[in-house]
Amino acid sequence: MRLRWRTPMLSLASLASVTVLSACTLFSYTPTPLPSEPSNPQPTSSGSPAKPSSCADPLASYQPSGPLPTPATLPSGSTMAKIQKRGRLVAGVSADTYLLGSRNPFTGEIEGFDIDMVKAVAEAIFGDRDRYQLKVITAAQRIPALEKGDVDIVARNMTINCDRWKQIAFSTEYYRSGQKILVRKGSKANSINDLDGQKVCAPRGTSSMDNLIKKAPKAIPVAADNHTGCLALFQQGQVAAITGDDTVLAGLAAQDPYAVVPDQKAFTEEPYGLGFNEQDVDFVRFVNARLDEMRADGEWTRIYNRWLRDALGPAPDPPRAVYGRR
Repeated sequence: MRLRWRTPMLSLASLASVTVLSACTLFSYTPTPLPSEPSNPQPTSSGSPAKPSSCADPLASYQPSGPLPTPATLPSGSTMAKIQKRGRLVAGVSADTYLLGSRNPFTGEIEGFDIDMVKAVAEAIFGDRDRYQLKVITAAQRIPALEKGDVDIVARNMTINCDRWKQIAFSTEYYRSGQKILVRKGSKANSINDLDGQKVCAPRGTSSMDNLIKKAPKAIPVAADNHTGCLALFQQGQVAAITGDDTVLAGLAAQDPYAVVPDQKAFTEEPYGLGFNEQDVDFVRFVNARLDEMRADGEWTRIYNRWLRDALGPAPDPPRAVYGRR
């Protein structure tokens, strides 16, 4: 019996469960509505609290404790055992980031590169890739959702950095992106430096907005709840450009025939990590062991080719794991 839960969604202030749908296509795209009903958080944190005392290397995560245990041999009392007992992995994701996590109107499924990461973790816990529940969250909700225990894991193109390590924990890097700009076809702007005095959109609560303000102080920053909101403003002529990770911009350009991502060098590096409650160190170690398997057996490359190859080119080598956090 397939027990996949379909996506509940979250309000801007809290998470609320509703029925899930999925991904988007090149031809039709509807932003995911965010209801306002409050949720009933049920934290699942377990394991040893371990807030890092320093952040010399933000990519350094917790080393696996040993080989990945099977679903039948999960340590008693561990975060993974508690998730298994519940019967599903609860993940915070996007439903409107094409290629990474978006709603497919034909199948009613949320799908993409990040969603396949969730499936890989569910398979490691249950031996069944379909034992997961997706909760749709905005970029700004990622950290609060983990801190409150509303989700077990966040897989939502989240950049690993030192400031975020003060609040949550990260897996090892699972994808390396870079921030660029998207403009209208025919625009003379080819880089972030060409947008002085022009309105540029980025989602609030993201490193993309922080980098926009830092790297282009003469541009006029405009915030939206997510990149879908930015695309709406762009299509209405209210902003001249959108900035974000190359993965996200590739998905936006695929939805708008008048949008283009110019040939440009990324002006930041954006290493993605899966997010966890900072107390769930045992779960981080477990997922890092799963990611090690995926790098070694080619699963990471197969997932990349499924979702990103057509937009971003041949698969690079998977990001290497960096350990040493205590």
